[in-house]
Amino acid sequence: MPPRKDPDASASVPCFYGAELRYLRETAGLTLEQLVEGSFRGLSFLSQIERGERGMPMDLAVHVDAKLKTNGFFERRCEDAAKARRVGHPSYFADIPDLEKQATTIEDWAPFVIPGLLQTDTYVRTLCLAAKPWDEPENVELKVRARIKRAEIWKRKDRPAYWGILREELIRQPMLPPEKMADQWEHIAGLIRSTRSVLQILPEAATRYPLMTGMARIMAFPDAPPLVWSEGPFSGEAIDYPPLVTDYRKSYDLLRAAALPPEASLAMIEEAARGYRDEAAQED
Repeated sequence: MPPRKDPDASASVPCFYGAELRYLRETAGLTLEQLVEGSFRGLSFLSQIERGERGMPMDLAVHVDAKLKTNGFFERRCEDAAKARRVGHPSYFADIPDLEKQATTIEDWAPFVIPGLLQTDTYVRTLCLAAKPWDEPENVELKVRARIKRAEIWKRKDRPAYWGILREELIRQPMLPPEKMADQWEHIAGLIRSTRSVLQILPEAATRYPLMTGMARIMAFPDAPPLVWSEGPFSGEAIDYPPLVTDYRKSYDLLRAAALPPEASLAMIEEAARGYRDEAAQED
């Protein structure tokens, strides 16, 4: 059995919080199973908190304090750790990074911008400045770091299966200079191929299709009902009402049918990357 990898308590506030939880649990001589017993949470959930990968809900913090006799430490610091996890994300989006880690599948529909998990730092920065040009530079950089950190999910062995659908206009109408657009599309093609994920392009010829007016992300979970995330410029909504989730599911399936096949879509992306790279070379 490989040696256990202890969390790096210095990496972040949530990692410190999780490392302290593990230390106090082991000092008390309790296993994960023993500590979680009597709570409404699962063993894997507690293990992810100890690794700094998920936030501690208040009900579990109260339970842990009672079991470990820690005089309310985890309850008192629960919100501090939660605030640290939200740095760089708008308040309405705060739960989504944790949900991404819990998901078994993520399905993105991106009619207007490249999905966050696929963005390069340059694309994120440009998008943030375009959406909110009055924002302070330090806030923009916080957002860039937070979004790039979300993309670390691609490195996980237990990452969710990913399926994305993008409009062809995102390829044809560049947001960045040619060299940076080449970087962005090469990044996407590399991710999709290396992780054996699926990406499709909805061709420009498609003029009528479901979900025309907004983005949608459908996430499925091993031990919870699926939900849909929909987002506007300054707000977002998690939808878990089963009939609405079903409607989104049907709409997404129709989009799959209208989009180009995965290999043809990747070939289009790689061709676009080469075109932007050639264009950048001609400008030098």
